[in-house]
Amino acid sequence: MKNSIIEINKYCIMSLGEEIVLRPRFKRTISESNETILKRLESSKNTQKDFIVTRVDNHVFIKIPKNKQHFWSPQLHVEVDEIDAQSCELNGLFGPSPTVWTFFMFLHFLVVCLFIGFGIWAYTNATLGNSYAIQVALMIFMIFVWFVLYFGGRMGKATGKPEMIDLYTFLKTTINI
Repeated sequence: MKNSIIEINKYCIMSLGEEIVLRPRFKRTISESNETILKRLESSKNTQKDFIVTRVDNHVFIKIPKNKQHFWSPQLHVEVDEIDAQSCELNGLFGPSPTVWTFFMFLHFLVVCLFIGFGIWAYTNATLGNSYAIQVALMIFMIFVWFVLYFGGRMGKATGKPEMIDLYTFLKTTINI
């Protein structure tokens, strides 16, 4: 298990080399055909009950079952691309459920829109010679809210890390890499 943690950390950090990555990715070249890998992943659907495996063309989604999920539970999206007849490339992406991801992006967008709106309101009041302290305070509050959202997302990622390791270990075990 310790090797899995080291390996997943190695593959989950993007080329940035920073821990700032919100949706860790990995890429692996395998010396087997993509259909062989896809069939192994698809057959794992019937041989185990720890994960939900869904396949759409060359995309495979591995999720935690609903009864074990929490708000921050990650999912693994693996794309298996054919390089040639004897090899393929795995492109993996860990992320929250699409609902959680969309909700967080909506909140970030809302905070940015409010920040810009308060900035325009402050500029208008300043131009008219009125007090604009409230608007500047609201802009600063929006910056604070953005930091809260950012650190909340980081906490959620940390909460889901053990499940992320389980997903990656399941993938490795299933396709024998």
